[in-house]
Amino acid sequence: MSFRTFDLNLLRIFDAIMTEQNLTRAAERLATTQPAVSNALKRLRETLDDELLVRTAHGMKPTARAEELWPAVRSALSALEAAIAPETFDVSETQATFRLAMADSTASLLLPRLMRAIKQEAPGLDIRMLPLTTRDPRAMLLQSDIDMAIGNFPGVVSQLSGGQTSVSAIRHQRLYSSESVCIMRKDHPLAAAELTVDSYCAAHHALVSFSGRAHGPADEALAAMGRQRRIALTVNQFYTVGRVVAGTDLISVVPRHLVASTGVIESLVAKELPFALPVVHVDMLWHERDTRNPSHKWIRGQFAGINYAGVEEASS
Repeated sequence: MSFRTFDLNLLRIFDAIMTEQNLTRAAERLATTQPAVSNALKRLRETLDDELLVRTAHGMKPTARAEELWPAVRSALSALEAAIAPETFDVSETQATFRLAMADSTASLLLPRLMRAIKQEAPGLDIRMLPLTTRDPRAMLLQSDIDMAIGNFPGVVSQLSGGQTSVSAIRHQRLYSSESVCIMRKDHPLAAAELTVDSYCAAHHALVSFSGRAHGPADEALAAMGRQRRIALTVNQFYTVGRVVAGTDLISVVPRHLVASTGVIESLVAKELPFALPVVHVDMLWHERDTRNPSHKWIRGQFAGINYAGVEEASS
């Protein structure tokens, strides 16, 4: 292949295909037809002597050659975009709607801050909240069902940070991290004493489980010690578990920063756990297609700029 005769327009199409991992959405992104994109992909395959993308049950999967090539192509196109069309953006004049997915507890902490910033700086921005019921929102982002997801996605972030694939259309940023604590009502029999493994296991427990499965990280830690606990109740919201714990003898494990989201923090005691649990990381995920979108960048900046240490202190 001679670079002198290479059709550079194919790189724009390649970038769109890698970004969307779907030929129809790539065509929409480029304001062209799906057959035109398919033809361009065929030309690229012949020129580079590689399939580049192969069809799977979950969509188009990049080959190793495509993954190796895309970062250089994306970087070069971004540099050209910045040089040819320098960013001019006035957030106060922006009219846009953003679809965000996060758990109710996370939304209760972050949305008041975001909406205050929107009122002051970007009154034309509207927010639409969607429920987050999965630990892997990548399909929602790839299919343009949402513009951003915020939550605890340990498996996803591990892959994006250098696990299974070196290239992904999904971008991420760590917002904050939090330890887990055990909550109980203030007059609970365990509230005034040191919490031990024995007393913890002897208590009855409420578990926040989006799936309803009565098994969580604490059960993994206990199993490693040859211990177990009784989970008397599973709920799917941290707000609910706080209300239940405040009015019963049940105890529960929650990330420290989410204690405030229960709405009954004044009725609860948060105690250190008698065993170690993995730190809970909260990350922001979005699609590569939106990385340079000025409005999207502004919203990401709002979330990144929150004083999360203050959020956790308010929950202590």
